[in-house]
Amino acid sequence: MLGVARLRADEPAAPPLPAPAREATTNTNTILDEAAVTRLLTAAIQEQYPSADGKLDLHFTRPWAIRTATNGPVTLKILDLPNDGVTSSFLCRFEIVCANGNSLGNWQMPVQAHLWREVHIARTMLKPGDPLADADIALERRDVLTLRAPLAEIADGDTTLEIAESVPAGSPLFARCVKVRPVIHRGQMTTARLEDGTLTVTMKVQALEDGTPGQTIRLRNLQSDHDFSGKVLNEKTVLVSL
Repeated sequence: MLGVARLRADEPAAPPLPAPAREATTNTNTILDEAAVTRLLTAAIQEQYPSADGKLDLHFTRPWAIRTATNGPVTLKILDLPNDGVTSSFLCRFEIVCANGNSLGNWQMPVQAHLWREVHIARTMLKPGDPLADADIALERRDVLTLRAPLAEIADGDTTLEIAESVPAGSPLFARCVKVRPVIHRGQMTTARLEDGTLTVTMKVQALEDGTPGQTIRLRNLQSDHDFSGKVLNEKTVLVSL
């Protein structure tokens, strides 16, 4: 469904409304200056594109001629956006329709956009292997449209993650920058639990690689010098299926 937003005449030009835009009626003239139209466009985009969540700021990079709509609210309908959706700069084609159903016209306008969100930023240099829970990070307001990679999703108090690669001070934490911390490490002796129906056997084995919960890793029985695989259950146990 194409994005739609409406503007009533007595609304001042103000920051973008959250999506979806609310419909209102009035019997006075509606002044469609650039601020009013970009506010309508912002509401319509945020209704149509959930990925544009945050504070979306839009500005036309070509002059907009002020227009006036009479007797009631106007509706802005998005007719076309690039396949990439909302980026730092894009072309948007839209139509503005009066309350009586008459179209004021449709336009294709070049738009500059900023999408502001709170993101996790490294306050000091972060090194691979450091626990994320101990990392010096903070939330800062950034324009996410300028970032070229997915951001890390970090829950408060999460102790299962660690830094996966060096992160310079002042840089955002991207998804590639964090990973689940291994609970079993290469060379560590651990318990392998073998299950066959109702039969359960345990033995001491050596981990040949790091492993996170749910991950399958290679193991070695030092007595028989036999290698096999098992699924990591926790920091002490690996499950081996016969």
